[in-house]
Amino acid sequence: MNAAAADSEAIVRVEGLVAGYDGNVLLQDVNFAVNRGEVFVILGASGCGKSTLLKHMIGLYQPMAGKVLIDGEDIVSAQGAARRAILTKIGVMYQSGALFGSMTLLENVRLPLEEYTALDLPAMDLIARMKLKLVGLEAFCGHMPSEISGGMQKRAAIARAMALDPRILFLDEPSAGLDPITSAELDALIRRLAGSLHITFVIVTHELASIYAISDRVIMLDKRAKGIIAEGDPKVLRDTSDNPWVRQFFRREAEAPVETA
Repeated sequence: MNAAAADSEAIVRVEGLVAGYDGNVLLQDVNFAVNRGEVFVILGASGCGKSTLLKHMIGLYQPMAGKVLIDGEDIVSAQGAARRAILTKIGVMYQSGALFGSMTLLENVRLPLEEYTALDLPAMDLIARMKLKLVGLEAFCGHMPSEISGGMQKRAAIARAMALDPRILFLDEPSAGLDPITSAELDALIRRLAGSLHITFVIVTHELASIYAISDRVIMLDKRAKGIIAEGDPKVLRDTSDNPWVRQFFRREAEAPVETA
């Protein structure tokens, strides 16, 4: 296989995914692939199932049916050592950052290394410092999460997600709660990491500015359709989609009022 073909190879495949709760189906027969090295965005209106889909992709939830293949291995059916091996290939940043408030940034980033490796403490500290340096936080290793800004907490959470050198990073609403300037700085960091480290990103967001700034490709979920209603370059979808709801979303237009007699 040549380099170009390797780069375009799917590293994540979702096949026939059915997701829901208590017999209520939220997503029906969802199929898509994420290519190696791309920044892939899952978007849609509130309640469409974006975060639900992400949680199925990282193995937190079991689907009603279907597969989620991570680098060719099904995280849905994997158990024991096989599942643990899959989990080392992914890193996750949750919407809140989910840093442990009683630990320093260094200790937070070191946690995955303590869980999944047999390295000694100096080696783990060195790796944690290197990851914090990648996100511009090397000088804050000894700080507690409460002592830094929200944007810095998000960057520290990304550093922790990178601790095991994963092939794929899953980010849930990374810009949530951030001001426009901090959001733009986070977008630039994501693009830089994707370019320099060749990490595949799967990102859930509905922030249009971020979508246009970071994504190579998007899928758009819709609550009524219980699945994907658009896929591709967000700018192309904005300008050429034949689905009025898709164009409306990307152009940030209000829904037309319903006329009454």
